[in-house]
Amino acid sequence: MVIYGVMVLGLCMFVGTSIGLGLGMMLHISGDIGGVGFAMLLLVFVTPWLKKKGWFPKASEDGIMFWNAMYIPVVIAMAATQNVAAALSGGLIAAIAGIASVFVCFALIRPLSAWAGAATSTFGEETEAAPASKPVSLAKVAKA
Repeated sequence: MVIYGVMVLGLCMFVGTSIGLGLGMMLHISGDIGGVGFAMLLLVFVTPWLKKKGWFPKASEDGIMFWNAMYIPVVIAMAATQNVAAALSGGLIAAIAGIASVFVCFALIRPLSAWAGAATSTFGEETEAAPASKPVSLAKVAKA
């Protein structure tokens, strides 16, 4: 079931955050030190082990894949909130730099997508990909 994958992800996050907070307390720092990193490492090591034991069916993987797709937007939104608060308290030049970087990033989306060879349009619709060239065999390369 999908909920089991979400449960594994949640448990890894709970344990990873606990490790990060414990590490912060040991170093006398009031904060989480690498909790998300520890959680991701746990997830990387736990899921193959669960698969090998047969306790992690495909439906459970879908629960993790859902949050995998949501992870980057959520983290960016959280970081953006912190950055806006810091920029507003940092003065006018910090706010101007933040706004300018947003416009530069928006302007670079299309050129970077074209450079990367994206096969989807800006609205997520599938487009016809360019035909792939024929692979060159190593024997032909060695003869040349």
